[in-house]
Amino acid sequence: MGTRTGRGAARERPADRRAAPEAGAPTADAALDGRWLVLGKDGRLTAYARTRAGLLRWTETRPGGPHWPDPQLVPVPDLTHLSVVQGADTYVHFLGRRARAAGGPATVDVVHAIQYQTGRPVTEWRSLGNPHKEPEKAARFGAPVAAVSATGRVHVLVRNAGGGLMLRREAPSGRWEPWQDLKGSGVRDGFVAAALASGRIEVLAGNTQHALRWRQSEADGDFGREANIALRVAPGTAALLETAPDRPTYYWTDEESGQLVAHRVGGWVIPLGAATADRVAVLRAALDGYDCTVLAHRGLDGHVMFAVCGTENEGAGLWWAPVGERSTGAPALALDGCGRVVLALIGPDGTLRVARQAAGPGLTFDTAVRV
Repeated sequence: MGTRTGRGAARERPADRRAAPEAGAPTADAALDGRWLVLGKDGRLTAYARTRAGLLRWTETRPGGPHWPDPQLVPVPDLTHLSVVQGADTYVHFLGRRARAAGGPATVDVVHAIQYQTGRPVTEWRSLGNPHKEPEKAARFGAPVAAVSATGRVHVLVRNAGGGLMLRREAPSGRWEPWQDLKGSGVRDGFVAAALASGRIEVLAGNTQHALRWRQSEADGDFGREANIALRVAPGTAALLETAPDRPTYYWTDEESGQLVAHRVGGWVIPLGAATADRVAVLRAALDGYDCTVLAHRGLDGHVMFAVCGTENEGAGLWWAPVGERSTGAPALALDGCGRVVLALIGPDGTLRVARQAAGPGLTFDTAVRV
């Protein structure tokens, strides 16, 4: 069923008649790494992006939209990278790589802030430090990725200067535990980590030869290395979605073929017939009474495409359909407060574009609106 639902969306987008952004209104330089479109406890969606000055945030005025006021700027100086993750408690966590220069080599550390409720202020940005004491190694510390366990404990993972994976996480008391070395070799930035419904966290990374995996044997437990997958993950393209109880499906762009693939441990690698420049966005949604997986990606020409399949039925084939928009960076997918699929992207002009699921069978999107 799901493999046919994308066809009806292949239609031309009419000219955008909305006025250009007001003079002086902040625009985005890039989307954040991670799931940057999130649903709050009050049913409103929030989208996040980066500017040179810090964090940019758009928030719906009411659940289900369609109105979004002008974005708010949260100043955060000296960031080279910014990622976002939402826990089961709906708290939104931001992890940044900060590099400050004062007439000498840059001082690099990881910073963390939280948004507890939709539209509310972001907390103070606190440093989580850097496990390297030598300035030269500290400067090569990577970009942070985070996952939040079912108990709300934040797990921050970063590539170290030697190409291994480092972990720093919250203790049950709320204090931060020391950095731990999870080992690994040649890890490249752009890996992915996610918590499953059981609370266990899984990590998929890549080096120049293999896909590398780590997993917890139990919620909030220790991480162990899993067997490598003999395929090469293009940096920054890995995604993870829980498609059955405690079973993730991994998605990434194969570095050899340039094609998007899906893989579940113990199964075959499934080609998905698309070439993507960034991480693919993935979402489970009920469509016409079926459990489906929605995928969206930015193609090599910048145009955003989407497809649908029955969950864990990627092998039946996918039909990719255009959204009718170009994006800067990876798009995002989420369910809104009314249960509709929403696709968001950052346009070439730095504005947020939002396309909402249209009425009718299958999945098509209404014309994207420039916010």
